[in-house]
Amino acid sequence: MPRLISRARRAALVEGLLRALARLPLPLVHALGAGIGSLLAVLPNATRRIAARNLEACFPALDAGARRRLLAATLRETAKGMLELGALWLWPGARIMELVREVRGEEAFAAARAGGRGALVFAPHLGAWEVAGLYMSAHYPITSLYRPTRLGIDALVRGGRERLGATLVPTDQGGVRAQLAALKRGEVVGILPDQDPGAGNGEFAPFFGIPACTMTLASRLAMKSGAQACVLVAERLPRGRGYRLTFTPLAPAFSGDDLGASLAALNAGVEAAVRACPAQYLWAYKRFKTRPAGAPPFYRD
Repeated sequence: MPRLISRARRAALVEGLLRALARLPLPLVHALGAGIGSLLAVLPNATRRIAARNLEACFPALDAGARRRLLAATLRETAKGMLELGALWLWPGARIMELVREVRGEEAFAAARAGGRGALVFAPHLGAWEVAGLYMSAHYPITSLYRPTRLGIDALVRGGRERLGATLVPTDQGGVRAQLAALKRGEVVGILPDQDPGAGNGEFAPFFGIPACTMTLASRLAMKSGAQACVLVAERLPRGRGYRLTFTPLAPAFSGDDLGASLAALNAGVEAAVRACPAQYLWAYKRFKTRPAGAPPFYRD
């Protein structure tokens, strides 16, 4: 089937939309997102279908009504998260930092870094993970992996993420070496811990009781460097009032010598963060797409 719109035209349209949204106040952007999410909750669409499948599997104890309400809430939060990207990538850094209304657990994180030890900070697809990255880059030297987007707006994304001092490195061996070097210098490495790395690129560990293909990179970095590790979440506050950041250390097993126990501790830390704020997790992502050998497909499409 011929492509209806060229990649360059699509990229220009997406960037134009994000720039237009960046001209609006955050409460209005979030209100628009809530409206779009409400439509997604009632109209047939792939986003709703994937999120519903994930919630069904991860919250089997919820009755149908409670799960339906959680689905509607997460679709509203997902749409808010997409629309707020214009502001988060384009607004001045000081304006973003003003939206950070509260920070919890940072004192323990800073104390763990005392003595020049490096740190691994995991920002899962929960709340406004772009805000988490910007906060870290404004306060700490941080190196993060970066993979080009499918939308062709890499200049916008890289500029937005690096403008407060972050260093982005490619998702290859050179990038991994750069992250390990940063840890050895006592700096911070940022990682999205809940992506499905695909068959042959990870190992399975439980996430909400379901075998989830989990990256081994983070665990191996911790084993080689002895770095501290925590989960960082930027929770979206109601009515566009800003964000609340929470640092939570991972269990000691994450930094131990047992890879399986490390992966389980990583997923347990992410799961605990999600359970504290379930509506703001990106349930529309196919987290369980890669399956153990012999297991049936998790998603229908």
